[in-house]
Amino acid sequence: MNKFEDNLIRFMDAGFPIIYIDTFEESKAVKYVQSAACGRVIMEWSVTGFCDYATNSVCPDWSLADTLRFLISDANSCHRRVLVLTDIHSYLSDPVVTALLKLLAQKIVKGLDDFNIVMVSPVVVIPPELEKFMSILSMDYLSQPEIKQVVNDFCDEQEIDRLSPQFLDELSMALKGLTEFEICNMLAMALTDDGEITSSDMDLIIEQKQQLIRKSGILEMIPVKEDLSSIGGLENLKNWLQRKGKIFKNVAKAEKFGVDIPKGVLIAGMPGCGKSLNAKAAAKLFNVPLLRMDMGRLMGKYVGESEANMRKAIKLAEAISPCVLWIDELEKAFAGVGGNSGASDVTTRLFGTFLTWLQEKESLAFVVATANDIEKMPPELMRKGRFDEIFYVGLPNKNEREKIFEIHIKKRRPNDFKKIDISALASKTDGYSGADIEGVVKESIEDTYANEKTELTTQAINEAIKNTHSLKEIMKDKLEKMDTLYKERKYKNASV
Repeated sequence: MNKFEDNLIRFMDAGFPIIYIDTFEESKAVKYVQSAACGRVIMEWSVTGFCDYATNSVCPDWSLADTLRFLISDANSCHRRVLVLTDIHSYLSDPVVTALLKLLAQKIVKGLDDFNIVMVSPVVVIPPELEKFMSILSMDYLSQPEIKQVVNDFCDEQEIDRLSPQFLDELSMALKGLTEFEICNMLAMALTDDGEITSSDMDLIIEQKQQLIRKSGILEMIPVKEDLSSIGGLENLKNWLQRKGKIFKNVAKAEKFGVDIPKGVLIAGMPGCGKSLNAKAAAKLFNVPLLRMDMGRLMGKYVGESEANMRKAIKLAEAISPCVLWIDELEKAFAGVGGNSGASDVTTRLFGTFLTWLQEKESLAFVVATANDIEKMPPELMRKGRFDEIFYVGLPNKNEREKIFEIHIKKRRPNDFKKIDISALASKTDGYSGADIEGVVKESIEDTYANEKTELTTQAINEAIKNTHSLKEIMKDKLEKMDTLYKERKYKNASV
C-alpha cells in the first residue's frame, strides 16, 4: 500500500469531514476512494448530476446545491456512505454551495454516522469558511519502480517485447514527474511513430516535461545553452560545481561510497557578476533540466492556496528530478518573513515549508539560489545544512575581466579577437561587472557597424568604456558594505 492510500484510509476512518484530493487523474483517485471506503457505499456528484451507487439511482438534473440540501435533510441517506465530488473547484466560489458544505461538515463533526465528503480536483481551492473542515491529500507522483511497471504493462498490452533492463532504467528515470495517463499516451505516440520504443523517443519525453512545467503555472523550464566555458573567472565555484557534477552523474556509486546527495548552493554577491549564469551552467554540466521558481507565481488569493502551490512546486521538482531548481533573488522571495501583516504570515509559512524541505530533502533536485543582498536574507537560511556551500561573487579581477572580454568578443567577432589588446581593456575596466563588460562589447560592435567599419578595434571598445559607468562607480557605498559583510562572514570566494 502506498502512502497516499494509507493516509486516505486513516483520514476516512478518523471521520475527517472533507478530504480534498488534489490530482488530475480523477478516475484513478475515485478507484482509491472506492478501495478505502471498506464497504461503504459511494455516492457521486459531477456536472452530469447525482448518482447513488447503492440504489443505482441517477438524478441528472440535480445541481450540487440540490444534492447537498437532500443529504442535509435526510440523515439516513448518509449512513455508511462516501460522497465524491469531482471537478469541484469552480463551485467553491458559490456562497450557497460553501454554506451548505459547511453545514454538512458540521453535522459530520457532531456525529453524522460514518460519512465523508471527498473532493477530487486538479486545482486546490479552500474557501475560508471550510478551511477548518478540510484536509488536503495529494496523489504522489509515480516512483521509478512504479513507472517501470507501467511501461512493462503497456508492452504486454500492446504485445511487444519488453524493454531491456538498461533502457528501462534510463526511460523510467526520464519519465519521472509524468502521470500514468501521460506516460501511456507518450508510449502510444512513440509506438505509433515507428512501431517500437527506443532511445530516439527521448525527445518526446523532454517535450512532454516542458508541457508539464508550463501547464503547472508555478515553475518555468529554462532552455540552457550556457556552460562553464561561458563564465569568465569564478574558478573556485566552477571547480566546486564540477566536483558536484561527478557525484550527481553517479549518485548510486557515490552513495555506496558514503557520499551524501548534493543539496544545492547559495551564490550571493554583486549584481551582474555571473550568479544566474552559474545556475544555467550547472544544469548544462549535470545534463538535467533547469527549473526556475518564481515566488510571484506561488501567491494565491484563497487561504492556503499559496502554501499548496509551494508544496506542489516542490513536489513537481522532486518528481522531475534529477534537475536543477533555480531560485533567483532569494532575498526578495522571502522578504517580510516574521512581519505582522497578513502577507507576511503567508510568506513566513512559505519560508517554513521551503526551509524544512531544503533541510530534509533526499531527491536529486539540486537547488541553486542566487541573492544580491544577503543582509535581507532570513538568518535561518544561512545555517549549515541548508546548502552544501555559500559562495560570494565579487567584482571580477583583472584576469577575470580579460577572460570575460575574450568570451564576448569571440562570441560575436571571432576574427577580430587577435588584433585587440585584451590586457589594456581589462586594466581600464577596474570596478566593472561582467554585465558591464558585456554591455561595452555590444555597444562597441554596434558602433562599428553603424559607422560602416569592417572590423572591431581596441579603440572602438575604449570609446564604449568611456561612455559606460561601472557598477563600482554607481553603487560604490553599497558594494563596499556588501564586500565587507561577505568577508566578515567568511563565505567562500567564488574566484581564485
